[in-house]
Amino acid sequence: MAITGIANAPVSFGIFELTTGADFPEPETILSPLRDAGYDGIDLGPPGWLGRGDVLRGRLREHGMALAGGWVDLPFTADDAEFEAALAGLDEVLEIFVAAAEVDRSRLPLPTLADAGSDARRANPGGGRDVMLDDAGWKCLVGNVGKAADRVRATGLEPTFHHHACTHVETPEEIDIFLDRTDVGLTLDTGHLIIGGGDPVDGWRRWKDRVNHLHLKDVRRDVLETVVRERAGMRAVWERKAFVALGAGDLDLASFMGGVMADGFDGWLVVEQDVVPSPSDPPGRAAEDQLANREMLREWFPLG
Repeated sequence: MAITGIANAPVSFGIFELTTGADFPEPETILSPLRDAGYDGIDLGPPGWLGRGDVLRGRLREHGMALAGGWVDLPFTADDAEFEAALAGLDEVLEIFVAAAEVDRSRLPLPTLADAGSDARRANPGGGRDVMLDDAGWKCLVGNVGKAADRVRATGLEPTFHHHACTHVETPEEIDIFLDRTDVGLTLDTGHLIIGGGDPVDGWRRWKDRVNHLHLKDVRRDVLETVVRERAGMRAVWERKAFVALGAGDLDLASFMGGVMADGFDGWLVVEQDVVPSPSDPPGRAAEDQLANREMLREWFPLG
């Protein structure tokens, strides 16, 4: 088995749901430097930003990129009416994935499902027993994940589920419960696992048989610990620049990648460096960081 490819994501350039409504750059200004840096693919970003249908396929082909995946958060613990209404939005996003899949049938994108969380979870990065779901909540979440997964599979694609900070699947204990009660593969996110109190090397060993998608990001534990201690909320994690270039944080990259490669992971590896842009950021900093991130992976994935 061999890894599907190395991708990056719009969030590395500050383009994601937290910044939706901002004056986003044109996709070409990001696709070109990523291609030149040696990336094979890109995540979706806000639905429609990369285009739809022929526009999307044309952009990907022009830059020699495939779509790796894309964040789709749904209110998995909501009441039936709210969740059913949200499924219409999932169907719209799946049309984008299906269009992108035509570009490279050997490297299909994985719609990346995630829980929408709650106000209580968003106020408490890292989770805790006082904000965990009860049995009824888990039953609701698991049932709704099954419905969403069925929608994805009906398109010929396979879903993955992203454990994520400030949602109901965040801590190692919650990931264990989720995997025990569903048949959906896991997006293992090294940065968000650290926020949830886990260790990425241990997480890979523990869940590798269920991991079908990887999000690789480095993170500064001291920033996270301060945010968690202050209960400052998830936005503060991004704004205080907890996520940093590979090698600049506390991720044991060598041990993590050593395990991933030794075990023959064969999915997409998506490099992410979540940022909220600031006017004080040096011009071109995001592109430079993503070039450096790709260079950090040269040991395992040589550049042509």
